[in-house]
Amino acid sequence: MGRKPTGRPTSFDIAYAAGVSQPTVSRALRGDRSVSEQTRQKIQQIARDLNYTVDKNASSLRSQRSNTIALLFFEDPTPDESMINPFFLAMLGSITRACADRGLDLLISFQRMEDDWHVKYQDSHRADGLILLGYGDYTTYTPKLEKLVAQGTHFARWGSVSLDSSGATVGTDNVDAGRKVGEHLVGIGKRNIAFLGEADETCPEFLGRYTGLCKVMEEAGLAAPPRFDAITTEEAGYAAAKALLSGGQPCDAIFAASDLIAIGAMRAIAEAGKRVPHDIAVVGFDDIPAASLTTPPLTTVIQDVKGAGETLVEALLAQIDEREVKPRKLPGELVIRGSTTQN
Repeated sequence: MGRKPTGRPTSFDIAYAAGVSQPTVSRALRGDRSVSEQTRQKIQQIARDLNYTVDKNASSLRSQRSNTIALLFFEDPTPDESMINPFFLAMLGSITRACADRGLDLLISFQRMEDDWHVKYQDSHRADGLILLGYGDYTTYTPKLEKLVAQGTHFARWGSVSLDSSGATVGTDNVDAGRKVGEHLVGIGKRNIAFLGEADETCPEFLGRYTGLCKVMEEAGLAAPPRFDAITTEEAGYAAAKALLSGGQPCDAIFAASDLIAIGAMRAIAEAGKRVPHDIAVVGFDDIPAASLTTPPLTTVIQDVKGAGETLVEALLAQIDEREVKPRKLPGELVIRGSTTQN
């Protein structure tokens, strides 16, 4: 099974003490879920007892890996100059912790979609794989993903999950989340619900949310909700809500595809002399920090940020290890606040 511990502890010493193979020790120490929880805990405790630390240089030489992951943020329109969607910034902490737990280094880079980011990292051996957050127009993003697949690049991405997703794809179950929003709004008596967001092939996540809402309204015998295009900015939400309100059609609720869109819509509603939620209820999506600070606080869908970071890192490592990786949907949970409930 191995050798008795001598000198500076090694992974072989841990394997001997635990009664497992050395590869199992390596997988357990980087948090690989192919090793049972009981075995992982046993191996991690033995490592602590032996004061074992990973020799990254030796590990890299053996595996010909850099033990580094590159996290790529993509440009998104924002109200400030960061050009990074605040939801993805919230995910950064969980990805960082997941990498640290597995002894991995993390490179963080900001990219424009038109740049040749898809050839920079794995080919130059700067990273073993990529995590991709954000994409802007999905029709522009897709050809880049196809190039990554063609050149054998390991990558995991947050986004729309389907059976034909490229790479190791992790995302929220947007259709189910859209259903939860629809059920809530219909349940509180709303009948004229509008959707704000680009629900088409350019943004499949928004399309999933819209689809879930439509299913609920159809089941309730209500007309399909009108849709007003908006990208993820307050200004776009404001403009979309202005177009809705000036059109003269009845509206007693708005489902905005993101919190930023919802915040902009609430400003347009106030300018029109209407009140939230008394005249128009508003629901957002993402639960960014500002969502609970609006007046009234915004009802929204919470995406599993902690689970997202953990799952993205694990999915990428599984792909690097040539294990089967299936698309993974995480649940979105509706949190009800003052923008849909009257005190």
